[in-house]
Amino acid sequence: MWSSLIAKAKEGGLDVIDTYVFWNLHEPQPGQYDFSGRRDIVRFIKEVQAQGLYVCLRIGPFIEAEWSYGGLPFWLHDISGIVYRSDNEPFKVQMQNFTKTIVGMMQSEKLYASQGGPIILSQIENEYGTVEKSYGEEGPKYVQWAAQMAVALNTGVPWVMCKQNDAPDPVINACNGMRCGETFVGPNSPNKPAIWTENWTTRYVINGENIRKRAVEDIAFHVTLFIIAKNGSFVNYYMYHGGTNFGRTASEFIPASYYDLAPLDEYGLISQPKWGHLKELHAAIKLSLTPLLSGVQMNISLGQQQQAYVFTGQAGECAAFLVNSDTQNSASVQFQNASYDLPPKSISILPDCKNVAFNTAKVSTQYTTRSMVRNSLLDGAQTWEEFHEAIVNFDDTSIKSETLLEQMSTTKDASDYLWYTFRFQQESSDTQAVLNVGSLGHVLRAFVNGQAVGYAQGSHKNPEFNLQSTVSLSAGINNVSLLSVMVGLPDSGAHMERRAAGLSRVTIQDNQGNKNFTNYSWGYQAGLLGEKLQIYKEQGSSRIQWAKFSNAQSPLTWYKALFNAPPGDVPVAVNLVSMGKGEAWVNGYSIGRYWPSYRSPDGSSQIWYNVPRSFLKPTGNLLVLLEEVGGNPLQISVDTASISQVCSYVTASHLPPVSSWVGYDQKTKAYMKIKSRRPIVHLGCPSNSKISNITFASYGTPLGNCTATYAVGNCHSYSSKAIVEKACLGKMNCSIPVSTGYFGGDPCSANEKSLLVVAECR
Repeated sequence: MWSSLIAKAKEGGLDVIDTYVFWNLHEPQPGQYDFSGRRDIVRFIKEVQAQGLYVCLRIGPFIEAEWSYGGLPFWLHDISGIVYRSDNEPFKVQMQNFTKTIVGMMQSEKLYASQGGPIILSQIENEYGTVEKSYGEEGPKYVQWAAQMAVALNTGVPWVMCKQNDAPDPVINACNGMRCGETFVGPNSPNKPAIWTENWTTRYVINGENIRKRAVEDIAFHVTLFIIAKNGSFVNYYMYHGGTNFGRTASEFIPASYYDLAPLDEYGLISQPKWGHLKELHAAIKLSLTPLLSGVQMNISLGQQQQAYVFTGQAGECAAFLVNSDTQNSASVQFQNASYDLPPKSISILPDCKNVAFNTAKVSTQYTTRSMVRNSLLDGAQTWEEFHEAIVNFDDTSIKSETLLEQMSTTKDASDYLWYTFRFQQESSDTQAVLNVGSLGHVLRAFVNGQAVGYAQGSHKNPEFNLQSTVSLSAGINNVSLLSVMVGLPDSGAHMERRAAGLSRVTIQDNQGNKNFTNYSWGYQAGLLGEKLQIYKEQGSSRIQWAKFSNAQSPLTWYKALFNAPPGDVPVAVNLVSMGKGEAWVNGYSIGRYWPSYRSPDGSSQIWYNVPRSFLKPTGNLLVLLEEVGGNPLQISVDTASISQVCSYVTASHLPPVSSWVGYDQKTKAYMKIKSRRPIVHLGCPSNSKISNITFASYGTPLGNCTATYAVGNCHSYSSKAIVEKACLGKMNCSIPVSTGYFGGDPCSANEKSLLVVAECR
């Protein structure tokens, strides 16, 4: 997917691609490096270079990123005396080794800009300023050491530390967040540029919590404000492409889908209006580059909450940015003997100090709707086979301890699962008792004598929880099996090496009293049998005896089926809405943990799970699920993702597209001119489809908009739909001027006209 994603980013007006370097992905064991397949960072950077873009290489090597353990390999935990991200020699040795390895690779491939390559910036550490105080005197010492270590590698390009106001010279301190035009304290040295390393295009999703969105108008406003108010020279979107947390890479309670509401969604489809509005913003800013980069800045008050930022170049170039900071009210301002209307919380960009090329609050690009279309339903009982994971008892385990073991230290992050087992003698039969278990996360399933007796889970905000369940005990030996399940390792905070997971206490209360088994003889098994045998791969699957599908919906059941890939090249997803919780694999590739049964208060949860085309073959694809809860695989479907509907809503007062502008002519010293001042509705379907139907069209005063219910208003041209159909049907793209002449007359002269069009793509 790299090539198409980079191409879409470039088309959207980006100049630089940021990428993290994932330490735990590249060095899964000490000294054993892996740069194969999608880990081939050199190949990725060369692909960026081939398309004419630059790279910001965020080595970290701590990255956070809602990535398991913040990118740190878990084997660090077992190094004696280690303290992560501190002036601690064991950690510094390992961190320096990895950083030098990555820098050495880049230098050997001549990928730094100083060598003619695309890498113009590198990052060391990541948001350390948020935890620095927790380390006392060791914090500032670590910052100094990390900066000196990085600079000494002589890359020939600047180093960056984000959220690090005390970044030592010459390392650049950078801002992360959503409002860096307002919140950034600025460079901590006069010879450093103002850099925004993470402008959050939305907020990442958390299992069990409502989706948090960010409007593109807000993004555009703050990008522009950062450039003019902070003299910003670099803004990076986090994320620009949403992407997928494949396998077990997501951190605590983070789903497989990551930043799906980014300008390029999880599947790599262009998401409008975010992508298009930002593209227009980038073009408008670049029309103003000469005065912005080399001109003199002057700020002029236009009102209580209105201001003009004016940049004048040496050759007479002039660019102005008119800001209305009032979040509630529009403002009419006078600037250079002309009147300008500014919507609430908006910035108008005037590349020639006269004509408005762009306003951050006026979205004229189209809106898109993504649809998931069913390709095949795997609803035949004969399609599926199943394998039941055995409940582990004390006698089955090889690890023994006289106390409760911490989970991460025991599994070494090789599995989400750890069996805690013990057995005890009960004198009387059919005794009713209460099992109480305290856990640090994240999910717990309890079994007594092989029977499921309870389930409990924590949450992202409160990972610590209790399981309390009434159980029946038998006379004689009773086996208690507790399956503790992690949903990702922590990814942030100070002293991550001290973080704990797993069970914290276990008691059973019956008519004999309360029995505490916390310090008792325990047996442990890390991981599940199916994981050990790798039954999610073709070879491993053939090693076991699969049973016919029973539809018993038992917990801890493996399911497998074969399916054919949908034709074409549209993105593919597996719909797991009928399943509970677990992990899914396609042809041996994990497409991530799934948990559609854990719904947020707004009713949302991830249902579709991305299957890249590179994971698939034309026929006979192996789908394997580990189902913890007991979902119904007969409702699983293989679907395709596509843009099914486009919508555009433009008023007569909207600005002409930035593409209508002609740049400043250095030879004639002439200011920019506009080809057309008419606002235009642009509609476009993806490359594999065309406009097949005009669902709605109204020129006049249509009600609603592209994000709400729409309808014909009191003022409406009855020829609207026919005119739009003639211009657009059967085409991949079309453009319709928002003008009375084009629609054959004025339906109501007293009103400002708008055009709202909704079209289907097939």
